[in-house]
Parts: sequence; C-alpha cells; structure tokens
Amino acid sequence: MAVFGISLALLIWFVFLLFVSVWKQIYNSWKLPPGPFPLPFIGNLFDLDIKNIPKSFDKLAKEYGPVFTIYLGPRRIVVLHGYKVVKEALLDLKNEFVGRADIPVFEAHQGSGIIFNNSETWKDTRRFSLMVLRDYGMGKQSNEERIQRESQYLLEALRKTNSQPFDPTFVLGGGPLNVIHDILFHSRIDYSDKTCQKLLHIYNENFYLLSTPWLQIYNNIASFVRYLPGSHWTILKNVSEAKQYVFERIKEHQEVLDPNNPQDFTDCLLVQMEKDKKNHKNGFDLENVTVTVADLLFAGTETTSTTLRYGLLLLLKYPEVEEKLHEEIDRVIGPERLPSMKDKVNMPYMEAVVHEIQRFINLVPSNLPHVMNQDIQFRGYSIPKGTTVYPTLKSVLSDSEEFPNPEQFDPGHFLNENGKFRYSDYFKPFSAGKRVCVGEGLARMELFLFMTIILQHFNLKSLVRPEEIDTSPVTVGFGSIPPIYKLSLLPRSEM
Repeated sequence: MAVFGISLALLIWFVFLLFVSVWKQIYNSWKLPPGPFPLPFIGNLFDLDIKNIPKSFDKLAKEYGPVFTIYLGPRRIVVLHGYKVVKEALLDLKNEFVGRADIPVFEAHQGSGIIFNNSETWKDTRRFSLMVLRDYGMGKQSNEERIQRESQYLLEALRKTNSQPFDPTFVLGGGPLNVIHDILFHSRIDYSDKTCQKLLHIYNENFYLLSTPWLQIYNNIASFVRYLPGSHWTILKNVSEAKQYVFERIKEHQEVLDPNNPQDFTDCLLVQMEKDKKNHKNGFDLENVTVTVADLLFAGTETTSTTLRYGLLLLLKYPEVEEKLHEEIDRVIGPERLPSMKDKVNMPYMEAVVHEIQRFINLVPSNLPHVMNQDIQFRGYSIPKGTTVYPTLKSVLSDSEEFPNPEQFDPGHFLNENGKFRYSDYFKPFSAGKRVCVGEGLARMELFLFMTIILQHFNLKSLVRPEEIDTSPVTVGFGSIPPIYKLSLLPRSEM
C-alpha cells in the first residue's frame, strides 16, 4: 500500500508538472506584454503583496517595464505604469481604452449609470449627465454658491465640537454629501439626521472594505468565492441600501415632476427618460436613472470627504504648512468675508497645498479598471479583447522626475521659484480621457473652498506631537484609506 501511495503521488506530481509545462508553452506563444509566469488557477497571486497591490506594481514595472501582464486567478490584467504610457492609452488612444471592466461588488450598478457601465448606453448616459451637471453648476445657483452656503452648516457643526477632540470623518463628510445632494435632489440633509449619518457610514465603510485584501481577491475571482462568507456581503448590502435610498427619492420626484420646469439633476433625467420612451430609444429607463444618480451621490461624497480628512491629518503632521496657509488666508481674505473661487489666483500656496494633498495621498492609486472591447496592438504587444487594464495613477502622481522626493509631502512640488502656483500635466488624480471623473470640477472647487473656510475660522490642534503622527494609509487597494484620528479645532477669533 505504501508503494502504491508513493507511486500515486509521483504520478500526480508528474501530471501537474506536465500541465504547467504545456501551460507555459501556450502562455509564451502569446504576444502579450511581459510579466511573471502565472501559475494555473491562481495566476500571479504569490507575486503580489495583496495588502498593497499598487506597491507591487511599482516593483514589477522595474523588472518588466512600463507595460506588463499579470494574472489574478483567471483574470488577465495589463498594467500601464508611468506618465508616458498612461497618457498614450487614456488620451492618445482614448477610444480604444474606453471600456470599463467588471467590478463584481458593484454588480447592482453594472450595465447602467456612468462609473461601472460598459454597455451601449454608457456614452449617451455620460454625455447627457455632463451636460446637465454643467447647467446646474453654472445656472441660477452656481456650484460655488452651493458650497459657500453649505460651508456655513459645516462651520456650525465644527463649532459644536467646542474645541474638544473629535473624529472628523462624519462631520466633514456632511459638506460634500449635501452639495451633491442639492444638485441631484434640490434638498439637503441635516448632519445629525439619521439618514445623513447612514449614508455617510455606508460610503465610508464601502470605501474601506473595497481597499482590503479580501476584496482585491474577490473582485478578480468572484465566481469562485461568491458564496463564501466575507466582507463582500457587507458591500453588496450597502450598495443595495444606497441604491434603494436613491430610488425612493426618484419616485418622489416622479410624483411632482413638471417637465417644463425641472428643479434638479434627477428631474432632468426623468424628463429625458420620458423622451427616450416616446422615441423608443434604448437610453434612460428607471434603472439607468437610478444607477446614474446613485453613482454620482457615492462618488461626489466619499472621495472629496476622504481627501479633506486626509488633508487635515497632513496639516497636523506639518504645522508649518498650516501656519503659512493662515498667513495667506488672513492677507487675501481676512476673518469675515466668505472665500470665493476668485481668491484662488491670489492664493498660490493654498492651491499648491490642495494639489499636493491629492498627489501625496494617491486616493485611487491603481485607477478604476478598464477593459479592452477589441483586440489592439499597443507598443508592439497584443492586448486581446476582454483584457482588464489598469492605467495606474500612482505611477503618474509619484513620478520622481516631475516631483522630486515624491514620497515626501511638499507643497513646493506645485510652486515655481517665485512662489507662484505651478501647473503640472502629471497631476491626474481624477484620471484622464473619456473615463475622467465627471465631478472633477466640482471636487476641485469643494476642496479649495472647504479647506480655506475651515482654516479661516479654526486652528488645528493635534492630540500628539507632529513627529508621532503616522500618515501612512491603513490599507491600500481600491483606495488609499487614511488612519482614524482625532483632533481639536480652536476658534481663531478666540486666540
């Protein structure tokens, strides 16, 4: 029996080696970009630090060049690393690289909306949404006015902390949530309202869980692990709840809709839905309207609020930067007047700090995954239809030739020798091309105005010495998640 057992083990081992050998010959016959040899079934899982895949991409790029191939389970992934190759794909070949790869935890949004949609409705949905967003950002009430008005509610909430230590996560989140909520629904939610806190909790939890190791695995081999227990169930539940909230608001809008006088973004989509229905056009239906609005509510809330929260942590770490910002704010605006976008031209240091915060934190380091909707030849390699592509943003924002000492937080990266703001084409935190974030303009405005008005009224106080503050993300995956921290806000009028 022992001999039989050894013989069986040797046979299995031989068959495995034969399988690997045949697999390697097939793999090498493809004209794919180079990369580490993938094992059957698991791919290059052992070649990656699943806790920080973007960091693994940096290492692999040094070995295989700016275009390389990896496998996560059965999913073939081509990684684009560095400014030149990312620009070439997203801007020079923007039509070829326009597809959006599946993200299984957002299956409730796939096929509709703007962000996760790779169906035939995507282009028309995005085009019409951009047009409406532009109208509601420049119409009777501009986005600047919305942010200025909401900043008063944010200041009120911050004053209620009474200079005591607090976690800024859900207070800061109320500002961006209400700005986008007003655009979408022509209404706001009080910061203390259970609905407001529920939405902020859902978005914050999802952004964190999306960046954990388990979700990196799940989103690439979902078909194998879908029914296992894990945090993907929490995300699926959260996505469903957030979508249901939007659906209920849309049904309320339908009941009072005046097609001749739309009041907000949702009304405009509903009017267009009726036009598409009459024209028998495969455009907006109730599902597409719901997912489009849900996409914007999530993206317009969480990314901006996380950036603000990370930004304040960096200012606690570097109090000399905060001091310079106070000096500029006092000189240009003073203690009473509301900051406006006109002030930006006279506030190069604030502009540089906001840009450096976004560059340094690498909020979505690998970018959202693209997919090839056709076979393509790219830089001498074949990238087959169906291949997932990551045009990595971290590799652009951390380019050492453009940004000396990229691992250091330094507003000087965006200042010239005369202290004036220096534009950089490498600044691509919102991605680029036809999949660039539709809310880029709004987010830029919010970050400048909210950051300015907070520092106009408060000094930041850390609970520990600056040198003890760790600004490293707690996890890196879909996003770079800042550590949880507390701070105190001291009213400047009392100092």
